[in-house]
Amino acid sequence: MIHSKNLRIGIVFDSKEEYAHLPISSSDQFDEFEPISTIEAMEAAILLLGHTPVRLGGPLSLFKKQPDVHVIWNIGEGFGTRNREAWTPVLAELFGIPLLGSDALTLSISLDKSRSKQIARSIGIATTDWTIAKYHEKSIPNWADFPAFIKPRYEGTAKGIQPSSVVKNPLELKVEVERQWAIYQQDILIEHLLSGSEFTCAVSGTPMKAHSVLERGIDSRTRIGIHALEAKGLQIDDYELSNQVNEELEKTIQHWSEALCEEMEVRDFARLDFKCDANGNPHFLEINTLPTFAVDNTFAILAELEGKPYPAFLSEILLAALKRLNFC
Repeated sequence: MIHSKNLRIGIVFDSKEEYAHLPISSSDQFDEFEPISTIEAMEAAILLLGHTPVRLGGPLSLFKKQPDVHVIWNIGEGFGTRNREAWTPVLAELFGIPLLGSDALTLSISLDKSRSKQIARSIGIATTDWTIAKYHEKSIPNWADFPAFIKPRYEGTAKGIQPSSVVKNPLELKVEVERQWAIYQQDILIEHLLSGSEFTCAVSGTPMKAHSVLERGIDSRTRIGIHALEAKGLQIDDYELSNQVNEELEKTIQHWSEALCEEMEVRDFARLDFKCDANGNPHFLEINTLPTFAVDNTFAILAELEGKPYPAFLSEILLAALKRLNFC
């Protein structure tokens, strides 16, 4: 066991400035990057445990020199490739610096929506049928299950999602796939559109334990989660909340979330998204192993529901991770 008094905990996070040399390819290019208020909340949690936060910046900054920290708390997304979320943990391994959160392999697999769905299905978790429109082949597979939902294979934070992501026939599918190919230059996932309620489940600790399941509002017209559309600056005037997170549904989602985290070797924190079909049956959508700690998002909402100041809530997640790493 390592003596844990006054650890220097480095925070890896992205900023637009670090990628200023890259051309702008889309309006949501940097949507996954955290605002400074998120970093400040993490710093407050570190200070609450008596440790010292160190802002390290993004993954590219780690190439310059090995940071003088005892452990890294990683929320760095990277940019531009399907391996981008693996940059920080790979460098941490090279430097021999312990890392909070999942390792490079888990982050890369979880970023792949198709692989994640395959793993979920392999352990008995329900998920809709899907196929892939491969970017380099420029071929659109035959698909007859409409309405369908179209999104990039390797993105998060609802990137690529807008009302046109819901398609009702082969022509609309072709147009939308080509739109997303042009912007994101990657494979596109095509899946059946689930029309029911949408839920999210945060998981943390060692072993990973699910928190309370939260419902997300659904746009009544498109059946897309309003969080995705509002991120594009769209005004949602007509949305739905079922307010039916019953005990059976919550237990199913929590069990599936914990089981998938165990199967994928997720560490310390994650968030998983689910959506119901027209009959109220939940299906796995995707897993985010670099979830946002934003002060207005899932973890902050859970802190409020549990009656805890947000820094205290985050400090519990941090302490559990430090224990896993034998710092205390």
